[in-house]
Amino acid sequence: MQVKNILQRKGNEVISVSPQETLHETAKVLRENKIGAVLVREGGGKMVGVISERDLVIAIAKHGGNVLDNKVAEFMTEGVYTCSLDDDVKAVMEKMTSRRIRHLPVVDGENIVGIISIGDAVKQRIAETEAEAEALKAYIATG
Repeated sequence: MQVKNILQRKGNEVISVSPQETLHETAKVLRENKIGAVLVREGGGKMVGVISERDLVIAIAKHGGNVLDNKVAEFMTEGVYTCSLDDDVKAVMEKMTSRRIRHLPVVDGENIVGIISIGDAVKQRIAETEAEAEALKAYIATG
């Protein structure tokens, strides 16, 4: 299965914030959308980073609660890894696990067409495994 199968199931909405937004505003966006990370985009839509719940927790732990008034640009992760629509889900899971990242923007050329989480990838792999098991059971039953 491919990443495009995940996006077909979950949709391709991409939530993003500006590098100039505060960490507090970003925390609200995460909560309101029930997500763990958002892309950071400049005005023209260019992705410049990602900021996650983990980034917020690290910032608060290091600098205290007043850090929530600081800008996203100070704490976002730059150099974001991405995947493509045609990437194999298993390979994407391995990339996420080895690099210890939980969210990957999905790109099609220069365009961001979605974002997937490790949970999305695991859910897809479980569905694949269950479908394979059912197919084997049906094959055995007819054989």
